[in-house]
Amino acid sequence: MLNAMSVDVEDWFQVGAFERVIAKADWGGLESRVERNTDAVLDLFEEAGVQATFFTLGWVAARHGPLIRRIVDRGHELASHGWDHQRVFTMRAEAFRADLARARGVLEDAGGVAVTAYRAPSFSIDRRTPWAHTILAEEGYAYSSSVAPVVHDHYGWPEAPRFAYRPVADSGLVEVPITTARLGGRSMPTGGGFFRVLPGGITRRAVAAVNSRERQPAIFFFHPWEVDPGQPRVAGAPLRSRLRQYSRLSAMSGKLRRLMADHAWGRMDRVLADAEAPR
Repeated sequence: MLNAMSVDVEDWFQVGAFERVIAKADWGGLESRVERNTDAVLDLFEEAGVQATFFTLGWVAARHGPLIRRIVDRGHELASHGWDHQRVFTMRAEAFRADLARARGVLEDAGGVAVTAYRAPSFSIDRRTPWAHTILAEEGYAYSSSVAPVVHDHYGWPEAPRFAYRPVADSGLVEVPITTARLGGRSMPTGGGFFRVLPGGITRRAVAAVNSRERQPAIFFFHPWEVDPGQPRVAGAPLRSRLRQYSRLSAMSGKLRRLMADHAWGRMDRVLADAEAPR
């Protein structure tokens, strides 16, 4: 079964773990590593023969236009991650609509392709944002991958469906939650920091179980900064944030190679086209 490989394209200083210690006003003066890291990810995918979906910040696209073209030229899907990583549940409905439009305009100009997919920063569409999916449908998005059906201190909507569903009546919009694994009686995402820190076999078994028992494709995600052990260290960040950001960075590329070798992976739009129509 073809599973969905996705990348959330943001720089090391734009992550949720540092949002209270690094001001957005300071971003422009910090060392940018997103281009070199994303190029490293593109090379990993080319080596493995994998195409993926790149959910990209508009802020990044505005400053790294040639990178966006390289993503598209290598056959990957270009999608939106919003403008500057502001969580959806911190915005009002019209501010969210404006954020979508600003990011999409820059992404489409840089990539030369239509952008019809969206992932909320930090999976921040949840029970607090009942209007978000409606706005995405009104703005013509084909699918969103913005829900994490887990309990987490930064995000989560544990009551949400585990697999693709249509959140808006009389609309073709599909919400595609990230795949979760059961560990110690808890559900947790199979991608990002969980994949990087925990044994890789947990994710590989979770993908196999979702494919064989549930007959569903897995939805995996990670970030370009996760393949960058040399990224700057933020000494003033809380210990938990530093552990999340820096643990096992040097192991990530090897774990990704193993994961891509063990399962079939592709762009999210093509995985959705191959899957059964969601309810």
